[in-house]
Amino acid sequence: MHTIFVCSDSVGETANTVVQATIRQFNASTVQVRRFGSIRTEDEIRALMEEASRVNGFVAYTLVLPELREMMRQETIRLGVNAIDIMGPMMQAFIDTFKDSPKRKAGLLYQMDEQYFQRVEAVEFTVNSDDGKDPSMMKQAHIVLLGPSRTSKTPLSIYLAHKGYKVSNYPLVPEVKPPSVIYELDPRKLVGLIMSPEQLVRIRTERLKAVGLPFGAKYATEERVVEELEFAIGLYRDLGCTVIDVSEKAIEETAGLILANM
Repeated sequence: MHTIFVCSDSVGETANTVVQATIRQFNASTVQVRRFGSIRTEDEIRALMEEASRVNGFVAYTLVLPELREMMRQETIRLGVNAIDIMGPMMQAFIDTFKDSPKRKAGLLYQMDEQYFQRVEAVEFTVNSDDGKDPSMMKQAHIVLLGPSRTSKTPLSIYLAHKGYKVSNYPLVPEVKPPSVIYELDPRKLVGLIMSPEQLVRIRTERLKAVGLPFGAKYATEERVVEELEFAIGLYRDLGCTVIDVSEKAIEETAGLILANM
């Protein structure tokens, strides 16, 4: 078993995200990640590095406090442990290019500033307008997601909300006429989601299994799925909105495509 240590004087989410993305390129079943956040003393750095040396692991770190960064450098030399500085090169590039100096304060990404409260407001808005609960809220939304059932509308909405975007989503069903407000919205904030029929059938079948419904239910048949997708595509064409095929796409990838088109 290989071990990667994530070390931070904040919560460690930045370094952990980079580590997890790296692990996916390898055999993840042989790797464990040990996370150490809110590091404040040189003794904590020393103990962590000695443990990394003992198990022959390496360290990915985000440290903004100069004394901790220096201790990390010294320990890598003393123990011969690989330690990857996630933020250092980026901070140095900022200094060199823009001739500015960093604040050297841990946890700034997670402080309760105006952006923090905007994210909270966005999440509350998105939860309250999930699954077509209140179509009138679409007028206040930054993004409106449309799509047949099980095309990842809700998880995508929540992910975007955590980035500060107010999101409404509405499930499309051929038998139900979409609310008139959709036709009044700027097409640039409308996003239509589709998925390959095969994958949507598979996902719906798993959903039926999870809720204890019979496998033969119309909801998960290929005929019904194709009918819903054709209805959705026709609506998207009428609306002139962005259309994204979410088949085999991670939530993060789809969100990136949406934000790139805004």
